[in-house]
Amino acid sequence: MADPVNTPAQPKGATGVLVLADGTIVWGRGFGASGSAVGEVCFNTAMTGYQEVMTDPSYAGQIVTFTFPHIGNVGANAEDIESKVEGAVGCIVREEVTPHSNFRAREQFGEWLAAQGKIGLSGVDTRALTRRIRLNGAPNAVIAHDPDGRFDLPALLKRAQEWPGLNGMDLAQRVSREKQESWEGGYWRLGTGYGRSPRDEARPHVVAIDYGSKDNIFRNLVKAGARVTVVPAKTSLDDVLALSPQGVFLSNGPGDPAATGEYAVPVIKGLLERDVPIFGICLGHQMLALAAGGKTAKMHQGHRGANHPVKRLDDGVVEITSMNHGFAVDNTALPEGVEETHVSLFDGSNCGIAIKGKKAFGVQYHPEASPGPQDSFYLFEKFVGMLG
Repeated sequence: MADPVNTPAQPKGATGVLVLADGTIVWGRGFGASGSAVGEVCFNTAMTGYQEVMTDPSYAGQIVTFTFPHIGNVGANAEDIESKVEGAVGCIVREEVTPHSNFRAREQFGEWLAAQGKIGLSGVDTRALTRRIRLNGAPNAVIAHDPDGRFDLPALLKRAQEWPGLNGMDLAQRVSREKQESWEGGYWRLGTGYGRSPRDEARPHVVAIDYGSKDNIFRNLVKAGARVTVVPAKTSLDDVLALSPQGVFLSNGPGDPAATGEYAVPVIKGLLERDVPIFGICLGHQMLALAAGGKTAKMHQGHRGANHPVKRLDDGVVEITSMNHGFAVDNTALPEGVEETHVSLFDGSNCGIAIKGKKAFGVQYHPEASPGPQDSFYLFEKFVGMLG
């Protein structure tokens, strides 16, 4: 069994630890759930919306380092949960979580985190950890919390080293809903919460394939004028078509798009052959690209935050966007018939495509926000406007 390296002595009062696969040990104060969890360590630059981040299924298999130091200061509530399925396995923060101060709060962030079965680690130099990720890439690690401060470091290191990582991992099946359902949740309004969406049969019907979707996507589709039916990730082409969709939405989700694409791409290809309008976000965008003959690749550090500038190539407009992805469409290998529509102004990576001759497009970022800016809501209106 490998021994940890670069191991500082356990500080007094340390009740949490992060053990990286290379043997690096990072001590802190644990909060939230007790126990341990393995995943890929990433960082998120959003200043708000930590509950939405932690409950985003796209973060399955990941430990989120928040670069903003004051996480937890507005507490937690039942309205800011994006999904009831698995999201991030844990989080790392700079400052100790303080008592909340917000009129919407119903409980402390640490209490909510414990109820969700997620582990928190505070008192960490998150700037140093973020820099490490930027230089060396996102590492595999184990995050652990024991109120008594007792840790078997060699066992935690072994677990981190044996975890295979996200490359080649299909997580969409793990976070997708199990049954078809008609979406009934309405858009959120301050003071009234979430209403119910109108089930107006005259509205264009969108079938949304759930690869690990955030609920706010469905709310935005409804707000844009659609009637939405949500189906599991492995729904067959025949079953999708049996619902008589006027358009199909491909959701966000976690894991390697090439792995999920083994069962998703044939369905998407069938929809493209039948000229069904398609809109994909994040993982859905990546699989639309794969279905059109493109390629995806693991990114060095990924893009995660609510402040990412994206350039729209047709008119040069810059959108400030919300992002969460560790894989990207390879814009150096786009096949003929696939047009690049958006690029990241951070690194030039692909952020949008359109299929020529089809009513099919996708974006790498999250136009539904939650958290994040709402610059890109027009994409939902564009999609619903395509449906006749």
